[in-house]
Amino acid sequence: MVGVAMTVQAAGTGIRAERRVAALLVCELRGFARLSEELEPAHALQLESEFLSLIAAALKAEQGEIVTIANDVLLAAFRGGDAPQVAAQAVRAAQRIQSESAPLAEAWRQKHGLRVAAAMALHLGETLFGAAGPAGREQFIALGDPATVVQRLLLRARAGEFVLSHAVIQVVSPEGLDLDAEPLPPLELGRREPIRLYGVLLSERLDFTS
Repeated sequence: MVGVAMTVQAAGTGIRAERRVAALLVCELRGFARLSEELEPAHALQLESEFLSLIAAALKAEQGEIVTIANDVLLAAFRGGDAPQVAAQAVRAAQRIQSESAPLAEAWRQKHGLRVAAAMALHLGETLFGAAGPAGREQFIALGDPATVVQRLLLRARAGEFVLSHAVIQVVSPEGLDLDAEPLPPLELGRREPIRLYGVLLSERLDFTS
């Protein structure tokens, strides 16, 4: 069930604070750190923007929004519907990013001789959204357990692949999404139940992870 939005707004930002069920997608461009070291700075930033534009288009197509960008990692949220709806939107966006980033990465490999690939993770849960930061420098952020967990899930994703938590899988129809997800070893996080994971894997796994 979608959470009830609060009426508080961060001063000067126009961003309403709210807590609601959302699907979170975090995406990292693996291998880009090395690419950025090899290329001329302006060219490296141009390629980074090209990749981020691909992600933004996939998010927009599924009514997702960018929450934060930190270096080569992007966090996005889908929060415009009930749990099955936003989870399905996140999965479709991840599928699109996975399929469309592969030819882009291959073009970069042929031109620059370096390997890159998108790695992603998806999780679902009640998340706090709003603006926070020093006065005059507030930014849109997502807080709460789902935001923390999805970042940990990303560590389990191999280059070119994406992982999903059981919270996502249990509310979507894998058949309806043409989602071939395989069970993975669960994620252990301290004093809590292990988090069941699934992966949308490549037939031939790439030979780099960072």
